[in-house]
Amino acid sequence: MSFRDDNEAGGGAGGGGDLRKPFLHTGSWYRMGSRQSSMMGSSQVIRESSISVLACVLIVALGPIQFGFTGGYSSPTQSAITKDLKLTVSEYSLFGSLSNVGAMVGAIASGQIAEYIGRKGSLMIAAIPNIIGWLAISFAKDSSFLYMGRLLEGFGVGIISYTVPVYIAEIAPQNLRGGLGSVNQLSVTIGIMLAYLLGLFVEWRILAVLGILPCTVLIPGLFFIPESPRWLAKMGMVEEFETSLQVLRGFDTDISVEVNEIKRSVASASKRTTIRFVELKQRRYWLPLMIGIGLLILQQLSGINGVLFYSSTIFEDAGVTSSNVATVGLGAVQVIATAVATWLADKAGRRLLLIISSAGMTFGLIVVAASFYVKDAVSDESTLYNVCCILAVVGVVVMVVSFSLGMGPIPWVIMSEILPVTIKGLAGSTATLFNWFGAWVVTMTANLLLNWSGGGTFTIYMVLSAFTLAFVVIWVPETKGRTLEEIQWSFRR
Repeated sequence: MSFRDDNEAGGGAGGGGDLRKPFLHTGSWYRMGSRQSSMMGSSQVIRESSISVLACVLIVALGPIQFGFTGGYSSPTQSAITKDLKLTVSEYSLFGSLSNVGAMVGAIASGQIAEYIGRKGSLMIAAIPNIIGWLAISFAKDSSFLYMGRLLEGFGVGIISYTVPVYIAEIAPQNLRGGLGSVNQLSVTIGIMLAYLLGLFVEWRILAVLGILPCTVLIPGLFFIPESPRWLAKMGMVEEFETSLQVLRGFDTDISVEVNEIKRSVASASKRTTIRFVELKQRRYWLPLMIGIGLLILQQLSGINGVLFYSSTIFEDAGVTSSNVATVGLGAVQVIATAVATWLADKAGRRLLLIISSAGMTFGLIVVAASFYVKDAVSDESTLYNVCCILAVVGVVVMVVSFSLGMGPIPWVIMSEILPVTIKGLAGSTATLFNWFGAWVVTMTANLLLNWSGGGTFTIYMVLSAFTLAFVVIWVPETKGRTLEEIQWSFRR
């Protein structure tokens, strides 16, 4: 639906019956807050734009926490589930990988769902299968319920993985967008660490019940945050668009400049409601699409899931007595490094963080690969063997920290910033699909590759990380300090 300036005269959201409405309407408390702001000194807290946006980000961040918890759940529960339900290793491997399959299906649907019913409605839909999936796992008596639950979780996570970064990018002011956008990946790492940590203390059925909590809190939280103003503008809902933007920026803030920028962008995009395939050859379409897809698939093909999957064995080889505790420690390192990236994203810039990150990953993987090659060539009793074990641990930590500083959070931020409004739904779904496909490929092949050759596996990951570094240097632009409209206009030149 195109944005029409004459909607203001015709009632905007209410005048046109053919306009699509948001799945979850913004509450009247925004207008109430605006009317009472001059009468209530305490409402100053609500009127601070950074606090308002931060509250929205913290609520939707429950989605990525669910995402991370889903990914981390299969690690601490493997031995207990296989014993209780008498599963074979291959059956449990299938259970672990089904979340990626479900996520690919969710990714395909995510863009269109988010475009047709809004970002908030999309998250509401994603929360429901997650809750059902965790319940199915917690009450499972055989593998069929496990598989069904895992597929449902994956479907919800696939929608969340696209919708949350897009929503954050569309509500955040330009000077905070990088940091707030990185909260998405920070929340994923928190979810992973929580699954690892809680898995040390509670049995697998209770852990599945705890997995319900993020989405259970997310659903009511969605009723207290505004819909994306850019989506509302695209749908032609003038009054809701301006109200949403006003509450996000503060009731005392002049939003006229930003309103006009968004109107111009949406009006330009709406001149053509559909894009023909041949038009994707235009630079303004193919370049951001290539960058978005490239970053998200390289994020996975660099082998982060394979490295994390094998980390417990590496720790055991290095003489660490409790590999599960060491895995929790590695999860904590991920959280800390991602938090640093969140702080740096709007200071150092996205491109610089990606360059440092991919270079650090390449170096860490060289160390791990070399350690494995040397270990295979020397005696288990030699001092050099023990040194190589320690170096392998150091290389894994360097790789994980480097990934968390850039390649973890930043590709999602850039994807949500650079895709044009006219193709964002379809292009974002495609980029998210490629990301989940890459995750599935790495997860399914890591065991086979590691059985073939540990050094060879990490060499492959190292080459792909080096390619990622070259890709970033050649193609990825800096988006720090620019509005979404400025970023998207830059691809027209």
